[in-house]
Amino acid sequence: MLRLTAERLDAALAGQVLTRAELRWPSAASANLVGTTVLGTRAYGKHLLTRFDDGRTLHTHLRMEGRWRVDRTGSRGAAARSPAIRAVLATRRWTCTGWQLGMLDLLATRDEPRVLAGLGPDVLADDFAPGAAGSRLPDGVVGLTRDPDRPLCDALLDQRGVAGLGTIWMAESLFARRLHPWAPAGALDEDDAAALLLTARELMWRSIRVARRNGLGSVETAVHGRAGRPCRRCRTPISVGTANRPPFERPVFWCPTCQAGRT
Repeated sequence: MLRLTAERLDAALAGQVLTRAELRWPSAASANLVGTTVLGTRAYGKHLLTRFDDGRTLHTHLRMEGRWRVDRTGSRGAAARSPAIRAVLATRRWTCTGWQLGMLDLLATRDEPRVLAGLGPDVLADDFAPGAAGSRLPDGVVGLTRDPDRPLCDALLDQRGVAGLGTIWMAESLFARRLHPWAPAGALDEDDAAALLLTARELMWRSIRVARRNGLGSVETAVHGRAGRPCRRCRTPISVGTANRPPFERPVFWCPTCQAGRT
């Protein structure tokens, strides 16, 4: 999960001076970050923002295949010889390598809003919680239900409505609320839409807490990735369908009994 990736990068780099920095990306290949101090890394939705003390930010997006790896500097993994590596940020102790990154920009920190423009509120952010000052939960509800005829599974994956949800937590939150994935988003009233988004938020935070305690690993799910296996509630075999249209389609795992709804 991206929030954990941000935490791992933060633990390795924050407050440290870069002794090696390579951005293997055409638009940023000539940039020099050696000698800068890393201020920290934060996640927003599916985007990572690594800030430096010279007023610049490295913006990366993992897409479907990307990942960041942390190795001890001087180790074999820190050599970073693979052609799949798109970024290297190293201190005297740790070397962070970005593998198969889907997006990379080096920009002025003040310009961060430009790369985040058009995104909905971050479902994991502090200001998404109900009761928070200036809570953005109502904005998320509006974003989710903006197109009332759009299937819920599609609407949850659209980062313009709410940022941060992927295929796993789209499916898991719909299952938890017993909602048919292809029911129209407009079928939910404000309270039901808010409950769905808060369920997704809680499931994601629960997974983060488990991963912090037990280390990164596979996520235990109720439906995602369990096609053909019995539903944990009713024993009906889990089905898999499709969200979004090509070329942006994504798998949707669901229980035909618990989530029967309207077709």
